[in-house]
Amino acid sequence: MNQINPKITVAEFIEKAPKELSLEVLTGKDFLDKKQINSYRIQKLGLALAGFSHYIHEGRIQIVGQSEISYLKQLSKKKRVEAIKNLDLEKITCILITKNLEPSPDLLQIASEKNLVVLRTPKVSSIAISLVSNFLQEALAPQMTIHAVLLGMYGLGVLIKGSSGIGKSECALDLITRGHQLVSDDVVIVKRIGDRLEGSSPELTFELLEIRGLGIINIRDLFGVSAISKQKNIDLCIELKNWDKAEEIERLGIETQEEKIFGVSIPKFVLPVSPGRNLSTLVETAVRVHLLRIKGYDATQKLIETHAKQISNQALE
Repeated sequence: MNQINPKITVAEFIEKAPKELSLEVLTGKDFLDKKQINSYRIQKLGLALAGFSHYIHEGRIQIVGQSEISYLKQLSKKKRVEAIKNLDLEKITCILITKNLEPSPDLLQIASEKNLVVLRTPKVSSIAISLVSNFLQEALAPQMTIHAVLLGMYGLGVLIKGSSGIGKSECALDLITRGHQLVSDDVVIVKRIGDRLEGSSPELTFELLEIRGLGIINIRDLFGVSAISKQKNIDLCIELKNWDKAEEIERLGIETQEEKIFGVSIPKFVLPVSPGRNLSTLVETAVRVHLLRIKGYDATQKLIETHAKQISNQALE
């Protein structure tokens, strides 16, 4: 597993951010590709302008709203210039002015001199912060690559793990012929967004499946657009293990197993693999069992309860 903590430039932020922000560049146009954002957390510049410049965190977008603009206006020119220059401008990635407010000419002049990017949006601060935070939380989500196959099955994202050559791709192909969707084969890009895991395919291998003896096949060409999915939340993990290498498997399935990725736990089934076992049927059944458990039905628990009831009745006779 290789973990990556993404960054984006201010230029990429402007290009990909929600269109309703209607971002306008006021200063720093020549430095949009050089300034990088590495945190989805937003800061307001109020405290820093009041003299607490150590509160500025590098790599974040700094919001300037009505309160900040009003504060600067009530200062004398000398105090205003002093407050702006004390901001530790080298740490600031970019400033976003909200509500289409008109910034102080002193702010724009100093920003131009220091190659600081200043943006503006017509949205009020609360809406702008929400839109920017939501966008950056996804764009900057930490990610890692996992050797696995990811499928969309019955509305769930199902991650199939196992050693190389165990039959993950062949199993996936069989499941696709049954109407399920391929998200990614061999390498799955996993992002943690809040408390959920999102899986997708590298752009190079999207729609492709490698089958020994057939080579690379294109799932969209063979089965149509409905057989692929760009991304899925990862809801269930199924691990395939060689029967002779698998640890003792609990036959009743009383204990629920889990797989931890990025500190997020997801339910897991471990399926021993041996000649003659129909992997696709087992995987499909495991997903159905998981869905029943979500709804509150567990065949194992029902068996235990029925057995306990029978023993209790016999004891009373």
